Amino acid sequence: MFAAAALATAGLLAVPAAGHAQEVVVLVDGEPITALDIEQRMKFIQMSTQKAPSRKEAVDGLIDEILEIKEAKRFGIEVPDSEVDNSFSSVASHMSVDTAKLSEMLAKGGASAGTLKHKLRADLAWNALVKGRYKSSLEIADSDVEAQLDLHKPEDKDQVGYEYIMRPVLFVVPRGSPDSAYEARKRDADTLRVRFQTCSEGIPFARALSEVAVRDQVTKFSADLPPALRDILDKTDIGHLTPPEQTAEGIQMFALCSKKETKSDTPGRKEVRDEMFQKKFGAQAKRYLAQLRRAAMIEYKQSIGN
Repeated sequence: MFAAAALATAGLLAVPAAGHAQEVVVLVDGEPITALDIEQRMKFIQMSTQKAPSRKEAVDGLIDEILEIKEAKRFGIEVPDSEVDNSFSSVASHMSVDTAKLSEMLAKGGASAGTLKHKLRADLAWNALVKGRYKSSLEIADSDVEAQLDLHKPEDKDQVGYEYIMRPVLFVVPRGSPDSAYEARKRDADTLRVRFQTCSEGIPFARALSEVAVRDQVTKFSADLPPALRDILDKTDIGHLTPPEQTAEGIQMFALCSKKETKSDTPGRKEVRDEMFQKKFGAQAKRYLAQLRRAAMIEYKQSIGN
């Protein structure tokens, strides 16, 4: 979402004085936006984009978020704190830090965890609302996808995708175990991988092993998988195990039990469909938000400037 380097260097930015911070600058249907809200949003945008935003840009973003959250609530959509926290964790993970470190980086840069969480809450609520209210008009017909492929990406039209049916196999390693424990379990996993020739025989055998969990079947389409994982699955024979990988729970592999060819759900088609959906969604969301702004009572207590 934003670069770690930008956050790390943003600590030079100043934090507004306490008296000024509490000053109400804008009222949106009675909900205040303070000078502190604006200052923190401006710092956040600068950390995210490496560009200094205008004060108006920050204020407009905060106004939009208030309207989006309020409208979503009107239709019974309230994003729980746990979902916001999960999104915050995803941002931290994407930056290869934990949530505490991300909060520290934001605060050091003159922003706060709160300003990011407010934006995440608005994004989650607004996406759910627009997709729910305009579901039928946002649908993308297969014929439209085919037409786009013919026009812009004819090389993807004959692309083949796959439906994979898999069973996760986990060699459990207790949290906090030393590296040697993971290495030993990886050797055990490699031994099973050599022996595993079919799902019908291999899965019962794996279940009988000590500290090994065989989880429920999962179905994935190549269009939904990153290229690196597709490559691994395409190199794995049916009835065999993927190479072992270390996870937080231990050493995990996937038993590839079925692989069916499909032309209706390929990476190329998914990319085109997603692009078309985002254009439709963006246009509809923009119209909807403009309507909300026209109907809202937005009172500026002081000049915003540029």
